[in-house]
Amino acid sequence: MLNFRIAAVASILAFSMLTLRGSDQPQWGEAWTRNMVSNEKDLPESFDVKTGERVKWSARLGTQTHSTPIVAQGRIYIGTNNGAPRDPRHQGDRGMLMCFDEKTGKLLWQLVVPKREEDPYFDWPETGISSPVTVEGECVYIVSNRGEVLCLDALGMANGNDGPFTNEAAHCIPGQSGSSQSANTNSLPAIDGTSAPGVGPLDADILWLFDLTQGAGIWSHDAAHSSILIRGDYLYLNSGTGVDNTHKRIRTPDAPSLVVLDKRTGRLVARDGEHIAPNIFHNTWSSPSLAQVEGSPLIFLGGGNGILYAFDALITSGPSPQMLRKVWQFDFDPDAPKTNVHKFNGNRREGPSNFYGMPVFKDDRIYAAGGGDLWWGKNDAWLKCIDATRKQLDASKRLIWSYRLQKHVLSTPAICNGMVFIADCGRKFHCVDAHNGTPFWTHDVEGEVWSSPMVADGKVYLGTRSGAFYIFAADKEKRLLSSTQLGAPISGTATAANGVLYVATMTHLYAISL
Repeated sequence: MLNFRIAAVASILAFSMLTLRGSDQPQWGEAWTRNMVSNEKDLPESFDVKTGERVKWSARLGTQTHSTPIVAQGRIYIGTNNGAPRDPRHQGDRGMLMCFDEKTGKLLWQLVVPKREEDPYFDWPETGISSPVTVEGECVYIVSNRGEVLCLDALGMANGNDGPFTNEAAHCIPGQSGSSQSANTNSLPAIDGTSAPGVGPLDADILWLFDLTQGAGIWSHDAAHSSILIRGDYLYLNSGTGVDNTHKRIRTPDAPSLVVLDKRTGRLVARDGEHIAPNIFHNTWSSPSLAQVEGSPLIFLGGGNGILYAFDALITSGPSPQMLRKVWQFDFDPDAPKTNVHKFNGNRREGPSNFYGMPVFKDDRIYAAGGGDLWWGKNDAWLKCIDATRKQLDASKRLIWSYRLQKHVLSTPAICNGMVFIADCGRKFHCVDAHNGTPFWTHDVEGEVWSSPMVADGKVYLGTRSGAFYIFAADKEKRLLSSTQLGAPISGTATAANGVLYVATMTHLYAISL
């Protein structure tokens, strides 16, 4: 049985060492602020997966991979689907989290999560696990395709089945997944009457599980996409609540958009109280960021209603769940409708805005990209710079500058040396002045961009849905260093860690090194 008190102390120490060493990438983007910038050096400015040039290794994934690779303590984690099963015991449509050896690309273990069966719009077919993990010490935190927050043992089953959750055998069976804490068995009857897979050395070890649907009252839509933030003993994450299968109704109007869990037990300790849900146009896909602002921590959330919120991140003692205190809010699209928003479904000219990428904090400013929904909304999209401080009491004066994008945006901006890099679904890549929002340069790219640009070693790395991968100089003068075709769409952001660049397509994970 895992001693959580010892593990908590060990994980804090381990994470502190990771932060000091600065070479792993234990979460998506810079810690807390979400800036897509890495301090890694000696990274390639070109590579070719067809010839193997600078390809250290590659690993087969599923057939749809929308997650970003995360690197911590010699392991790489990435979510995918079960389109190319690695374990013959697990067949059919599943959400998969794969853990690979950082040096060799060998599969160490995998989390197998059945699809939700009530309605395909809860958990869209073949999508897999699209959330990236967050790693602290030996704890791996992930939001599954079922809307479960899971704490996993980084070693998998290699050190035994730690608890309190010990029923992994049932959790991977369709129709039996859930928060059961009963003892594990070697095999359980499957719903088709055959012998269900027991727990083996390739399986994940679940330490605890929190079901957002049952425990927080959310309504999942399409796919859970959340990158968890850790501050002290708490996990901060967007809930993934959204519309139902009609795309015109919010079935859980009291559902939270931001939740806080105890990282040691998974207990729900706090949530927002802003009643955002009734005006969510599609879903709550934007993960939160966090920063110290004027001496106190603020957490920033791009709501599914097109409003950017700042909450006090401090958790006080008292009954749970407590309501997070809102410090300020900013209407990202003030001319957009704020009520009866679903009557604009399918309208490409007018309607509400929402967020897919994360708000990024830099120098007392928030940089956020948002606009009309990619699938259901208007084409308009913007990159905006917003005053993040408490001293600005007039919400209408928080806007520092606004830059119009080409069409729809899913990217999170990367801010470096006075430049903001952002890509949109209008097949345009932008380099913008971080001070005043004027463009330094733009570049037409091949394919829509769902991923985010990542800056490292004086370069900007960007993949597109056409399978094109670009490397630019991170400079105010445009210099395209190289472009290559990877042969499959790219949804996730490139990751740099320990001198290696990791790029995931829908079907493969590549380790690229000089």
